Amino acid sequence: MPELSRFYGIVIQMHYRDHEPPHVHVQYSDDAAVVDVNSLEVINGHLPRTARRRVLEWASIHRDELFDRWERARRHEPLPRIAPLP
Repeated sequence: MPELSRFYGIVIQMHYRDHEPPHVHVQYSDDAAVVDVNSLEVINGHLPRTARRRVLEWASIHRDELFDRWERARRHEPLPRIAPLP
């Protein structure tokens, strides 16, 4: 699964040809979650409050890039990395 970004111990990934809605997979320590790009909500799994806040802030900043990566993944193209939170 391609890694889109990594920051503060958080790893953001996206599967090729994954199911709708557009989403990313998030790993943080022993926790994992799926975040919907449209609603910017955790739709599956759990993240600690601080990690969740950081992921949603990052996703909000990079929403257009996430939609671009989703479309690229649908076409099975390389997925360029996205800048982490500073």
